[in-house]
Amino acid sequence: MQIMDKVGSNKERVVTGLGLLAAVLVIGFIDSFLLTWLVLGVVYLLAFKEANELFGINNNSLFFYGALLWLVALFYPYGDDLFVIAGVIFFGAVAYTQNIPWKNFLPFLYPTAGMLFFWTLYQEYGMVSLLWLIVAVAGTDVGAYYVGKSIGKTPFCVTSPNKTMEGVVGGLVVATVLSFFIGITFVDMQKAIIISFLVSLSSIFGDLFESYLKRQAGVKDSGTILPGHGGVLDRIDGYLFGAIVMLVLLRGLV
Repeated sequence: MQIMDKVGSNKERVVTGLGLLAAVLVIGFIDSFLLTWLVLGVVYLLAFKEANELFGINNNSLFFYGALLWLVALFYPYGDDLFVIAGVIFFGAVAYTQNIPWKNFLPFLYPTAGMLFFWTLYQEYGMVSLLWLIVAVAGTDVGAYYVGKSIGKTPFCVTSPNKTMEGVVGGLVVATVLSFFIGITFVDMQKAIIISFLVSLSSIFGDLFESYLKRQAGVKDSGTILPGHGGVLDRIDGYLFGAIVMLVLLRGLV
């Protein structure tokens, strides 16, 4: 029975993965500003809801403010600055009312900051920059999985017991090599290697941070919306850190 359940779970994972890949390819091929904003907005709000649950927050009004923030990002050219403005508003409201829990701001840091940087990356550097990010993060995941399964022996971190040092190194190498070929369309060879490597490294800790949140909340997955994969946060955790690092480095090095 356990074997059959595992086979069924793997099948679900593959089907869902292929569906997500197809959706990403279609959106990338169309490359519509409005469609990209809309799809990322849906992803963001689903992730925002899951984050609220992981943080133990039960306040439906926050969902409204998150949606409003994303709507403003459609018109405001510097979306990555909006979470700072959200912070100013929140802290002002805390001082004024004196009855708003501090943890209510956590979903506006995670996943909001990462999603706003992701959106701004697209605004400033186009769809190819998102492809660079996707290859870097996905390459890290795939490389770490297969290298870890093959030769992984040394534990990487107690937060994620299944990760091995060998797998992490393998993921970094695979991701840096693959994403380098996209990076050189933006920057020179040295910068392409540096950015690809650092984005890959940051995605590892993005995954680790979400694992930490799930352990704190006592859950296996952030949600159940993606059969075989868990929740939306389970799929985008690496991108939330990676997008921030990539945008900052591109602005500083290009």
